[in-house]
Order: sequence, then C-alpha cells, then structure tokens
Amino acid sequence: MKRTLILVLALVTLLAFSACTTKPTAVNPQFGEQPSAAEAEDVAVAAITADQEAVAEEAATRARVTAQEADVSYTLVTSTASGMAFVGQGGDIDGEVNPTLTAEPGDVVAITLINGDGVMHDFAIEELGVQSEQLTSEGAETTVVFTVDEAGEYEYFCSLPGHRQAGMSGTLLVGSSQEGEAAESEESAQVASVVHNPADVPEPIGDRGPQTVRVDLVARELEAQLAEGTTYTYWTFNGTVPGPFIRVRVGDTVELTLTNEDGSMFPHSIDLHAVNGPGGGEVYTQTAPGETTSFTFTALNPGLYVYHCATPSVANHISNGMYGLILVEPEGGLPEVDREFYVMQGELYTVQPFGESGHADFSHEKMLAEQPEYYTFNGAVGALTSEENALRAEVGETVRIFFGVGGPNATSSFHVIGEIFDRAYPFASLTSDPLTNVQTITVPPGGATMVEFTIEEPGTYILVDHALSRVERGLAGHLIAEGEETVDVFHEGVSDH
Repeated sequence: MKRTLILVLALVTLLAFSACTTKPTAVNPQFGEQPSAAEAEDVAVAAITADQEAVAEEAATRARVTAQEADVSYTLVTSTASGMAFVGQGGDIDGEVNPTLTAEPGDVVAITLINGDGVMHDFAIEELGVQSEQLTSEGAETTVVFTVDEAGEYEYFCSLPGHRQAGMSGTLLVGSSQEGEAAESEESAQVASVVHNPADVPEPIGDRGPQTVRVDLVARELEAQLAEGTTYTYWTFNGTVPGPFIRVRVGDTVELTLTNEDGSMFPHSIDLHAVNGPGGGEVYTQTAPGETTSFTFTALNPGLYVYHCATPSVANHISNGMYGLILVEPEGGLPEVDREFYVMQGELYTVQPFGESGHADFSHEKMLAEQPEYYTFNGAVGALTSEENALRAEVGETVRIFFGVGGPNATSSFHVIGEIFDRAYPFASLTSDPLTNVQTITVPPGGATMVEFTIEEPGTYILVDHALSRVERGLAGHLIAEGEETVDVFHEGVSDH
C-alpha cells in the first residue's frame, strides 16, 4: 500500500510538471530528456500494475499456506457434462456429483474450486459468508478458507444466476454424521412435504368396458416446505401438490366424494374440467370444514383435464396447491409406453421475496398483479431435482409425460432440454392426430398436454418452462436416464476423416 501511494504521488508530480511546461520536452544536462505526460503516466501505471500483481501473488501465497494448514480440504471441479454440477476430485468424494462435504465444529475448511468446463462459475455458502472469486476460463482455480463454528447443514452452491437452480448445489455437513442424520431426521419430521412423486401414476386402463369408479378426495391444509429453509401453508387435495392423478375411461360413471378435514380454516370444493354439468361439480361440493359432499358424473369426452378448487377466491385456492389432472382414456386405451410420469406447474405469490428463509405468507396483491415469487413443478422449489423425486428411465425406453398447468395465471412453454417430443398432443386432445417432432409445447393455465419420446442417450435431461427466467424462481426438474451410450447419436468431438 505504501509503495502504491508513492507511485501515485510520483505520477501526480510528473503530470503537474508536464502541464506547466511550454515546450513539448525539456533537456536536463544531468538526467537527459524529461518524459512527456503520457510517457510519465505509462511508466507510473506499469509500476502500479506490477505492484498490484505482486500484492495479488502475495495474497495467493498466503491462501496456499492457509489451505495447507486447514483441518479438512476438498477439491471440486465444475462440470456441464450432464446439467450443471460440482464434481469431487480426490479422496472419498472422487467422482461424486455435488458430494456431501463434512467437517467438525471449529475446523478450518479449505475448498479449492477448479473450472472444468470453461463456463463462468464461483462457490458460495451464504449462511457462513463464504464467497469465492469468479472463474472465467477452463483450468482456472481458486481456494476459499473459512472456519465453521456451529454444527449443522449448510448449502454450498454457484451464485451465478440460474446455476444453482440448474443443479450446482450440495451440502456441507458440520458435526458427526450421526448428529447430522439425527438433525435431518428431526427436521424432516417437523417439516412436511407436499411434493407429488411424478412416478405415482395409476396403471393404464386398457380395453376394459365402462364401469363405476369411486374417487375419494380430502381437502387438507398443512404447513410444508416450499424451498430450502422456507415453509408455506398449502391447501391440497390428499396432502400433495398436485393432487391424485385420477384415471378413468370414456363411459365410466364416476362417484366423487370430497371431505374437508376438521381443523381446516376455509371451505373447499372441486371443479373437474372433465365434467359436463354446471361448475364442473363445484355446485355440489362447496364443503365446510369437517363436512363431506359428493356427486356423480359420466365421463363423456376422452382427454386429459385439469381439476381444481372452485371456492372464492378461486385463484387463491389454486395458487395454494389445489389442482390436479384427471385422464379420461379413449375406448381401447392409450398406446403402450415403458414409463409414465405426472408433472404439473404452478406459481405461488408470497409477501416475502423469493428465497427468504422462514415462513412465507400469501400475498393477494401480488396475485392480482400476476407477479409470483415462486414457480414450481409438483409443489416446491427443486421438487423434481431431488434424488427421491427425479424422473427416471432407461436408454431405449419410451416415456410419456402427462403435463398440466394449475396456474392460476401463467402459461407454460414446456420443454425437455436434450429431447424432442416424438408425439405431442396440443391441449391434451387425445383423439386428434398428434403433432410430431415438437421441441416446445404451449400449455395455458387450466390446460394440459401429453407428450411422448424415446430416450436415446444416458444422462440428465432438464425439464423447464422455456420462459427460462422462471428457472431462477424454482422451476426445474430432472429426468435421469441410465444405460449405454450410443455413439452414433451423440458423442464428444468430431470424427477423424
């Protein structure tokens, strides 16, 4: 710092001298020709730059020394080979994607980040105030060194917009594994989940004849996890978002019963878009807390339909999670596929801004302004990127996704990154010829679609709404495909000729 100050003063003096000289140059018998202002500036700036580089090198040396003295050290390499992720390098985490890092209270932790893909990345742990510099080129690296004082679970992530949501996050577990598992178990017991597993789909009906089908639904209000560290009071059908996937065939008689749990704060109802009759059933199902209502309808039109609560404020009830899909299969059933999944998109309007920890409260004003804080697949931020709820398939299998938008307001541009829909049914018209080779399909609120495709290559495929800024508001899912690579379809590099 002292050296830099001297150089700056020298620069100022030289510039002042030059400004007061009437000739372009002056000759001093002892020192020769005096420098011009521009030359003086160049010399001083070069000296300052050299000084800054020396300071930076000294800081890097100190960081290396500190890292060597750390109690625990880890190396993570950034990767975009299959989504975005941190990949462990060396030791017990070698090759692991977003590995769980461990330490004990009081440990000095050193984490070295290496840019492995040439994309700009960094490393952050918000709760601990850890933030690395940004790495902009492949092979660049940086090390952060910090002390952890308290036991607990801390999320590490890349803080660049969208990278965390695309998969670049993991856990630093401080404390013994037993303590961590106990804390995790206790936290899970205290905070419920409303996420509907996308693989939870009833078996296909096939070519059976019409029959009577009984459907029992329960309106349930509960506090559950909206995002890491954030809870919300959801209103649900049967405790999940979306509600149960109802599957019948054309001509079936459906007897539907709705029970509103004791302890609910609000009345609830149901409107099924598959119903031919006033209100889609809501005229018979305005159900007070602790009461039960029912009605019967015949499924006349094949298709994939949204259902939702229709109690005022209808948009409020929908936003809080009261929506789902009912499939009315055509006569003879649907073509056979290997895997079927159930995914719905919704948005939540909260007083607190996106990502703020604690309990989030509903904002009627933001809902009317159509300014959601959160967009979700199946009820919560990152619901379908988790290990337990990601979609899973094998290479060579055919996949069908029943996709709907609860809303209440936003239209979706549904897209699976790295896949093309072999068949897509706009507006879920299952008796019309499907469109083929579709990249992205538009689905309005209160609408649905059915898409089908074959998995050609292993890897992680990301489900998004191609209004891609919504990824940064929580809207992403993973389809994980396992199996052998098919080099004639997709491979790294170019062929030798």
